[in-house]
Amino acid sequence: MSDLPQSCDVVVVGAGVAGLVAAADLADSGLDVTVVEAEESVGGRVRSGKQDGYVLDRGFQVLNTAYPAVRRRLDLDALRLRSFPKGMAVRTDRGLLRLHASPSGALSSLSLFSGTLVRPSDLFRLLGMVAGDALEPADRLKKRPETDIITALRRRGLGKRAVDTLVRPFLTGVFLDESLATSSRVNDLVWRSFARGRLTVPHAGMQAVSDQLAARAGGARILTGTPVHEVAPGRAVTEAGTVNARAVVVAVGPVAVARLVPSLPAPVPRPATTYFHSRPARRHEDPLLHVDGRGRRRGPRLSSVMVMTATAPSYAPPGRALIASSTVGPHRPSASEVRVEAARILGTGGGDWEHVSTVHVPDALPAAPPPLGDLRRPVRLEEGLYVAGDHRDTPSLQGALVSGERVAAAVLVDLAGR
Repeated sequence: MSDLPQSCDVVVVGAGVAGLVAAADLADSGLDVTVVEAEESVGGRVRSGKQDGYVLDRGFQVLNTAYPAVRRRLDLDALRLRSFPKGMAVRTDRGLLRLHASPSGALSSLSLFSGTLVRPSDLFRLLGMVAGDALEPADRLKKRPETDIITALRRRGLGKRAVDTLVRPFLTGVFLDESLATSSRVNDLVWRSFARGRLTVPHAGMQAVSDQLAARAGGARILTGTPVHEVAPGRAVTEAGTVNARAVVVAVGPVAVARLVPSLPAPVPRPATTYFHSRPARRHEDPLLHVDGRGRRRGPRLSSVMVMTATAPSYAPPGRALIASSTVGPHRPSASEVRVEAARILGTGGGDWEHVSTVHVPDALPAAPPPLGDLRRPVRLEEGLYVAGDHRDTPSLQGALVSGERVAAAVLVDLAGR
């Protein structure tokens, strides 16, 4: 904090993904840029911690290689990505349903249930929806009539049992929205990206993404451990003093932005909690994402269960497996309750599981109900004051990256005009 300047061209509040991208573009344009971050490390919600040899991302996160901004901004080869298989395993009232990303694989899985759990016609209708989104240009998807996800699924003829068994469990983990009240436009774009890209994690954890973005913003001054209490056009008041600037960019999450910019319509944050457990590694670990499609359960509802080390062995010490189990919403069940329920979903015993850590993120994603229009909200609030983050775009890493690019472009135009 002793390096805090009295003035600079641009001060960026927040060293998350959006703030780091904005800082890089502004510094590359020759401006004197200062980034102030309240936490002790960069990354915001895209961070990882290390504990006893385990890599603990800030919640269950994946890096989608189909996102255009990911390909623009990151050196994917340097991240040493580990790819999850396409498909998922659904724990149903009748057993484990394994769905693979092909019509033949999915039909083979459903044949185990003789078509009584989910109608084959619903399955092929769902596959057709995903394939249609994958082939459609993104600009056309954005022009489709917009409603919420559940209404869009009903209009496409998908049956209630298919929605509750297959779609709702999966999308709850994607949007942290069990009611499926998220914009259908956002959903279409997400299906498209899932179908076109690989879902991955870096060898060293999601922190590697933020570290790479920070390295590319090396032309900016990045100060961590520097909370900001107040912002105004041309000024940011930090714990270490006030910085005067020609432009102030507020690049923080949904909760913090409501505090710093109360005039801005507050984004509704969706909380999530991830429980990390460890057990001895097995010879053949199941790498599929597991979701809960049961109508009856005794324990807490989990949005996802994943054996992280089945895909990324680097996430745990040799001989150990790391399991990430997530819940949606403010309620936080105990680690022991989650362990029992996660073991049921995986179909294994949980007697040898050990709790490693619990990570609660109160603003894991901003809510995105319709109508969202073209999905992009203004980044320029008034002269000298700007805002960035996935709450200004789509609720995703793609949205955060793009909002950082957009706010940098807006600042450059305004400063050139002045």
